[in-house]
Amino acid sequence: MPKQNKKEQPKTSTNNEPVKVITVNRQAYHDYYIERTIEAGIALKGTEIKSIRDGKVNLRGSYAIARNGELWLENSHIAVYEHGNRYNHEPMRNRKLLLHRREINQLVGRVETKGLTLIPLKLYLKGGRAKIELGLGRGKKLYDKREAIAERDVKREIERAIRTR
Repeated sequence: MPKQNKKEQPKTSTNNEPVKVITVNRQAYHDYYIERTIEAGIALKGTEIKSIRDGKVNLRGSYAIARNGELWLENSHIAVYEHGNRYNHEPMRNRKLLLHRREINQLVGRVETKGLTLIPLKLYLKGGRAKIELGLGRGKKLYDKREAIAERDVKREIERAIRTR
């Protein structure tokens, strides 16, 4: 008697997966105008995911760069896992970012032609996997930063005045 194939239900991806934000690179928003964001996975080794879950990550000063058709996250710090053994990871190693080839080519093209920079904005856990939000950013000049600070102060003063009435 031939085997009967059970109808397999197609796997549908739901966007209802819980997201736990681990760290946000606030300096990036101060130093760059963010034009576009994109989500990427990270290739991790050994105890890195445990350190990430503990929240021992620093993205300040880190950036993404393209090498040999791949994107790499450089200058990010994931602390050594305290309860690890001698096979613990190196904190400042370069980590491969996981994107589709089409997305990588598109990002690299924008970086090369328009003079933009790829900056990590946020690291979070989504469905148990570490994801990073990359931003295509254009650097701010010093006077732009001062302008942004002045606007923020004025907005804060207006809100304070409205509340005290």
